[in-house]
Amino acid sequence: MTEKLGAHEVAAFLRRHPKFLQQFPDLAMSMVVPREDGPAASLASYQLEVLRDKNRELTRRLHELFANAQENERLAVRTHQLTLALLRQDDAAATLRAMVASLREDFQGDLVQVVLFDAVGGLDDVDWLQVVARGDARLAPFRDCLGDGEPLCGRLQPEKNSLLYGDRVEEVQSSALLPLVGAGGAPALGVIAVGSRDPNRFYPGMGTLFLRMMGEALTGALQRFEAGS
Repeated sequence: MTEKLGAHEVAAFLRRHPKFLQQFPDLAMSMVVPREDGPAASLASYQLEVLRDKNRELTRRLHELFANAQENERLAVRTHQLTLALLRQDDAAATLRAMVASLREDFQGDLVQVVLFDAVGGLDDVDWLQVVARGDARLAPFRDCLGDGEPLCGRLQPEKNSLLYGDRVEEVQSSALLPLVGAGGAPALGVIAVGSRDPNRFYPGMGTLFLRMMGEALTGALQRFEAGS
């Protein structure tokens, strides 16, 4: 008796013997594979199309990685230049002015605001600085950020925005918050907020390495003058 094989048995056999069609190339060429869009194609053509799709996806990912690498390189250069600029300043006021100018010009911050816990002389003419006592109740929403020293990105809580931006809060759709946390157990110096009118400029989950480096650079530069005072 001749055993009749059904479609499922044939499919199971081919799964167990994936190289079967190598022994019968004429069979592979004659097989037809249906597609969701367009007419049916031969197995060889179908496999070639799949390989082309994979190649296009790999090329897209490669271009994306290359673009990210270029952007990271630009950010690294700018962060390095900022650090050098901060170290060239002769006092705390000039250091803060250099930081704010760089965040506005080099990092395209629409609105830069600085909150410090101790007054700094020579900055009476600026509108981007406010001094808030460490025990001020308005600082409660910043406790976690100041505690772990990690920058925050995205849409900040209304309480944070109110303290940072005041009557200009409606201009800001997303923010990057840089805590100025002293090294070696030294008390925090304050926070810097970089606001953007673009709601997608800063978002939760984005990389914060360079933001943390900028905050640490400013903190270290300011601490030089505290040590010398």
